[in-house]
Amino acid sequence: MKMDEGSSFIKYLKDEKFIEWKLLPSDELKLFWNEYLEKYPEEKTNIVLAEERLRALYSSKSQLSIHEKDVYMRKLEESLRSYSRKRTIRRYAYIAAACLSLLLITVLYFTNESDKIEPELVMSPDYIVGNELESKDILFTTGNNTSSFSKNIEIEIQSGNRAKIKGNDLVESDIEIAQNSMNKLVVPYGKQSKLQLPDGTKVWLNSGSILEFPTNYDGETVMVRLSGEMYIEVKPDNKRVFIVNTPDFDVRVFGTKFNVTSYDKFNSSVVLVEGSVGLSSNKNKEIMLIPSEQAILTETGGFVKESVDVNLFTSWKDGYLTFNETPILEALKQIERYYNLSFKFDENIAFSGNTCTGKIILSDNLDNVLTTLTLISSTNYKRENNSIYIYKNN
Repeated sequence: MKMDEGSSFIKYLKDEKFIEWKLLPSDELKLFWNEYLEKYPEEKTNIVLAEERLRALYSSKSQLSIHEKDVYMRKLEESLRSYSRKRTIRRYAYIAAACLSLLLITVLYFTNESDKIEPELVMSPDYIVGNELESKDILFTTGNNTSSFSKNIEIEIQSGNRAKIKGNDLVESDIEIAQNSMNKLVVPYGKQSKLQLPDGTKVWLNSGSILEFPTNYDGETVMVRLSGEMYIEVKPDNKRVFIVNTPDFDVRVFGTKFNVTSYDKFNSSVVLVEGSVGLSSNKNKEIMLIPSEQAILTETGGFVKESVDVNLFTSWKDGYLTFNETPILEALKQIERYYNLSFKFDENIAFSGNTCTGKIILSDNLDNVLTTLTLISSTNYKRENNSIYIYKNN
């Protein structure tokens, strides 16, 4: 592509509000840009081009030339400098981490292999080893039929016992759903899926999760069963009670938005974004949550409540992870689920002081993600074949 072709889109790469919208999305920014496009519809093409260039900078399959990358990265640098003068230090630190990772990645990507100075990895107890695992398909079972998908999918359960399925390639398919049965969606590590239930309830299912849900809503109770993690926006219904069942507790829902994590008993929690939910286990009576509260399941089967920043627990559905003084081992657990990795955690004391603060964009390039992780955790990494070594900075 010639640099003068549609060059007016470059102004958006210099616009700190546009960069913030793309790297740190929020409802306020989404509303602003929707209204902007309504007022200036002729700018839609330039917006799309700017989005494509921003994604290309983060893609391992980018077709941009070295010159184009250099030009766009300079625009991002200008935007970052402007942003730093106009935003709070805390929020600036978040976007700085994201933009800095873009800048650093570009430099690393275009440095000749012969010129690269790779840090020497000293084999000592002060490193964490991870391995890339074999990719598995998403499985959707209804009745006696199971469909498999190699890429992330979106499923919309429609009237007439039909389901519309759309993949990352935007190709849609239509399948029949078994009546009066529970359907099962299995999302392996390295994948994610979005689901819309018959009543309009929306579910984002995270990596390594299984969700069972009914085709039809009969009776006064609707129950879905979860193992793993999901973010859910439940459509209010005064006629029925909506319940999320996990292996260790139930969540009774009153038309709300919340995140449920239930990978294992010792890391199970619920974070409420909007509305109200009630939690109960076999050993304890129901407790209620209010927005911005998290309930953590204890070893005795009870719950401990605390106030939290909900974005730390829900940003994964929007394509990025958010950390605030998060221990690096906890951050790696989230990354290994998303990218289908396996890190060896031996309660490594050497990393007990390493925490992460910032955001990691979940791009399609693992090296980009690992580079950002090292920037926000004062560590370094090296890849050899299918192994990943993370070690402390000297």
